[in-house]
Amino acid sequence: MAAFQTAPWRLISAFLGVTCLVLMATLGIMLKNKLDKQSIQPTSSPGHPLELQEGSGCCSCQEKWIGYQCNCYFISNEQKTWSESKKFCASQNSSLLQLLNRDELHFMKSNTYFYWIGLSYSEKHGAWLWEDGSALSQDQLSFTRHKNPRDCMSYSPTKSVLDEPCKKENYYICKQQLI
Repeated sequence: MAAFQTAPWRLISAFLGVTCLVLMATLGIMLKNKLDKQSIQPTSSPGHPLELQEGSGCCSCQEKWIGYQCNCYFISNEQKTWSESKKFCASQNSSLLQLLNRDELHFMKSNTYFYWIGLSYSEKHGAWLWEDGSALSQDQLSFTRHKNPRDCMSYSPTKSVLDEPCKKENYYICKQQLI
């Protein structure tokens, strides 16, 4: 009779043991996946603090690029002339940053560096044009003083615009539109 009374306890113990093993394995897999996702998050260069926002889920960007709102951004940690920056971006199937609005780069917090963007003066058109040939609109950037048409534009995420000689070396931002 005693053998029949211990059998249900053995069955219950075995069931609970198997359940614990399954839960521990599931927890291990979940932790591994979380760590893997953290290790592939973009890292910021020294002096380039980044704060990624929600909405970057539709992007699949190459390594060292930041996905945000279906665009990929490359924020350099080396300085080049405007022309060299433009060539680098083109070699990456992208272009120097063309701002669509003033808040496009708000994921770069408290950054005081200036970066080359894809804005230069066209003597032929007598206007500041983006790399794709479109004109600068007033809601994208506002100039507080007349800019030198022989210069190229650099931009700081603090929403400052600075015209500088195109031969000067600056950091730069490439943008690749995915849709």
